[in-house]
Amino acid sequence: MNHYGAEEFEGVDLRSASTFGAVPDEFQRLWTPHRLAYIENGQQPSKDDCPFCLAPEMSDEEALIVHRGTHAFVLLNLYPYNSGHLLVCPYRHFAMYDEATVEETAEIASLTQEAMRVLKKVARNDGYNIGMNQGRVAGAGIADHLHQHVVPRWATDSNFFPIIAKSKAITALLGDLRSAVAQAWREQN
Repeated sequence: MNHYGAEEFEGVDLRSASTFGAVPDEFQRLWTPHRLAYIENGQQPSKDDCPFCLAPEMSDEEALIVHRGTHAFVLLNLYPYNSGHLLVCPYRHFAMYDEATVEETAEIASLTQEAMRVLKKVARNDGYNIGMNQGRVAGAGIADHLHQHVVPRWATDSNFFPIIAKSKAITALLGDLRSAVAQAWREQN
């Protein structure tokens, strides 16, 4: 695992959020500056800028890909709900599940099952949330390229921290997690 040294925070303003100008409330803030790119560019990308179309052209490490199949691939979500949050994406750019070919549907299903097995081995989770948000109105962050979420869940991840403190901790760095999941995936096969 990577550990942050003092040099990681050089030039970073580390003031307490309690001194900010906002009206105090019950929410604790976990600063996640990596999400700024998502917020600033939250509009739907063009087909030429689709991250799920561009990812297969990159190295696995750069794109956070853990497995490449024939019709679909699996990568870590850059903006995870939980550590180990995987996405199963067809290579072909299309929006809705009913547009998938029989071969794409079969491989998405198969890779989802394999992702569950791999996550169980790596993360020792207790359950999963699996699903697709189709269309912007349904909450799809990238509405024009179908993708299935595989989110590991633990009995203890619904504790009082996210419920009462309104905060969520992501416990692993994406690069480290990608390496562990990719290695476990190779070992499964």
